[in-house]
Amino acid sequence: MHLFLALPSETRLKGCMATSVSRDTGQGKPKLLDRVRDAIRFKHYSLRTEQVYVDWIKRFILFHGKRHPEAMGAEEVRTFLSNFAANLNVAASTQNQAFSALLFLYREVLKHDLPWIDNIERAKRPAKVPVVLTPEEARAIISKLRGTSRLMAQLLYGCGLRVMECVRLRVKDIDFGYLQITVRDAKGGRDRITMLPVSLVEPLRRQIEKRRLIHEEDLAAGHGKVYLPGAFAKKTPGAARELGWQYLFASRNRSSDPRNKSGSAKESRHHIAETFLQRAVKTAVRDAGINKPASCHTFRHSFATPARERLRYQDGAGVIGAQRCEHDDDLYTRAQ
Repeated sequence: MHLFLALPSETRLKGCMATSVSRDTGQGKPKLLDRVRDAIRFKHYSLRTEQVYVDWIKRFILFHGKRHPEAMGAEEVRTFLSNFAANLNVAASTQNQAFSALLFLYREVLKHDLPWIDNIERAKRPAKVPVVLTPEEARAIISKLRGTSRLMAQLLYGCGLRVMECVRLRVKDIDFGYLQITVRDAKGGRDRITMLPVSLVEPLRRQIEKRRLIHEEDLAAGHGKVYLPGAFAKKTPGAARELGWQYLFASRNRSSDPRNKSGSAKESRHHIAETFLQRAVKTAVRDAGINKPASCHTFRHSFATPARERLRYQDGAGVIGAQRCEHDDDLYTRAQ
């Protein structure tokens, strides 16, 4: 999820938090934002959702003069949301995002019964036609990319991946034997299997070999651990150093877990930032002379539209096959 408005300055936020959550600290209770983070992590929401919800709650408190949310209710929420629509002209998705953050605050953190919440209208998102690239346009954009960004764009187009699904791929998710990729914890928290184009087998093998060399250097330097989901790190601590669990597209620099505020956690090599690919694709679209407002997600639209006619899912077996199509592209495999 994206924020379309500039966040308040750090100084203002610190002052706001010192005033607005002082009631929680007087009797030894956790601070309000710490309670929000704990509730989000208890429900296993993503780190990005945690950051976005906390930011919206900060905005809500600042907007109403640093009043504590306990002292506010339906009218304050309605005024806050109306301000975005009337004065700032934000998108419906942004307004609904703010609504979801405040709904989570009152229901899950403050434990308030909200009979008034049904009377607050949520912004309606207008139906929009997605941008779709022709095979020629997709190839023209990919041809302008080099190295890691080129391989990632080919995965978006050839496998129908979302940008975050691509950057979060781990080595073990690539199955060369069955020519498939397992997408873990995708939208809605579900896993799925997608096809692996034959033309990407060798580039992916080279990427895994390059990743193995980097991992060996990390191990030699006393690092080499990677973030593991949930409680798996405690259940199988040795897995964090295995090559299979390493991110396929790793960051150049090691970093510590942003959720660990104590600073005691060792540095690990996280996945590459999604902005790396987004900027590269934006530049490639311009260099290729494509006038459509294409982005990384456009590759997924371009995959899904024709691929629905050429893919058939075998019930129960979980196997994906591909049918021959008149406009078949070399990125798509034709499974026997």
